[in-house]
Amino acid sequence: MATKLSLYNQSGEKLKDVSVADAVFGITPNKQVLFDAVVMQQANMRQGTHDVKNRREVKGGGRKPWRQKGTGRARQGSTRATQWRGGGVPFGPTPRSYAYHLNRKVRRLALRSALSAKVEDKAALLLDSIAFKSIKTKDFAQMMKNLKLENKALFVVCGDEDWENAFLSLRNIENALILTVEGLNVYDVLNADHLVMTEAAAKLAGEVFA
Repeated sequence: MATKLSLYNQSGEKLKDVSVADAVFGITPNKQVLFDAVVMQQANMRQGTHDVKNRREVKGGGRKPWRQKGTGRARQGSTRATQWRGGGVPFGPTPRSYAYHLNRKVRRLALRSALSAKVEDKAALLLDSIAFKSIKTKDFAQMMKNLKLENKALFVVCGDEDWENAFLSLRNIENALILTVEGLNVYDVLNADHLVMTEAAAKLAGEVFA
């Protein structure tokens, strides 16, 4: 049976059902691949700027605190050794990159699984267009209300569509995000409660990710 999504206009009126690519929107989601893709994205988002000072970097400690023998105390070479208060930190974190990549086939399967999961959960719908005549947050909020989008919503458009005013209008709406098909990613799809794609975006996704 072909995968179909309901097509709405910005007033929230259902226009028709539209067939979308089964290979992208109708597969059985691969949970392991979804997990791997999300972990990869979260790792790649880490800045990795954490840093501590080791005993070479802390200030002071140039003089031997007491003579080597005869005091009855343990021998010490510096007050900036790791066991001293104010000394360096042993084995602490240093700046590094956490980024890594999955194979291209795995990434594409993860994205198809994420899109199919939204369709399976009945959390995906299509819009005939997302064009606004002016930049008004109120208009975008009203459209979301018309479509009954109360929680996080991800809007997906084609790069060549007229979506600039829509993008500028939703910047003050906390639970709304807009992406192009080219910028679509697993984390943002799964993080949204609703997936809203323009009809053109769904068609392009069916061609690009199949």
